[in-house]
Amino acid sequence: MYDPTRLAALVAVAEAGSITRAADRLGYTPPALSQQLAKLEREAGTALLVRHHRGARLTEAGEVLVARARRVLDELEQARHELARLTGLTGGALRLGTFPTAGVHLLPPALSAFRRAHPDVTLSVADYDPPTGVTAVAAGEVDLALTHTYHPAERSPVPSSVRLEPVLVEELVLVTAPGHALSSTSSRLPLAELAGQPLISMAPHHPARRDIEALLSEAGATPALLVPTPGYAVVCALVSAGLGVAVVPEMVARTASTPVGVRPLEAGRLHRTISVAYRPDESTPAADAFRALLRGAFGRAGRSPGA
Repeated sequence: MYDPTRLAALVAVAEAGSITRAADRLGYTPPALSQQLAKLEREAGTALLVRHHRGARLTEAGEVLVARARRVLDELEQARHELARLTGLTGGALRLGTFPTAGVHLLPPALSAFRRAHPDVTLSVADYDPPTGVTAVAAGEVDLALTHTYHPAERSPVPSSVRLEPVLVEELVLVTAPGHALSSTSSRLPLAELAGQPLISMAPHHPARRDIEALLSEAGATPALLVPTPGYAVVCALVSAGLGVAVVPEMVARTASTPVGVRPLEAGRLHRTISVAYRPDESTPAADAFRALLRGAFGRAGRSPGA
């Protein structure tokens, strides 16, 4: 069985003529779309695309699959519309909350897929730094909110009316200036080897990062620069300029707007769980459909490869 999302990605590349243009159309980053296409080629057992400096073209096998995929996707689209009429998704509204990283890297492709499936639902998106998105769900300001928790960290209390459904777990990784000795290999770095390294310390008094920063300090990392608010883009820019090293979520590191070196840390010590907050007693068909879409896209608490 071929994943419809990957089939749609192949069709988009066939129509756009390049992975970059197709990724822009679908709301993905080019590396994320390339990963989806690579998985589809593994499912098919053969090459579907030939990459070249001007873009990409279909192989003979790719042309065969695209012709079939278009018919399959058309049938699925018709099925979605028919089911929407049965489940009350031909109208209404979906109010979403998100934190900045998810709003940039996770939410756009998910909303794009939701819009294709349910074009009559009115969408709105608001920014909430965790854990305020959970509070907004409890107060009825939004129907769903993407939020996150770190490990290690003290668990924040969750209102009794709200449930958290984990959708993605990503590791925290070390980022360095390009060419830094610590990022010259891809093997996992023991935290003890951070001893003496100049650390750009991010929000050490913020509940989400407090235990992370304490663990790095215990490992011997030397505070070199303090960024009091949780702003990963600024941290990565400072790292890129050679002002120190930092520990950030893998998704942030892989999509940084400034060049950085990336090194995985010892397994199991540091990670971030992204969850969707919702009210089980006041759910709507649109909210249920969007949660199901997130589960299909990422799997329940699936580990992120950085896409």
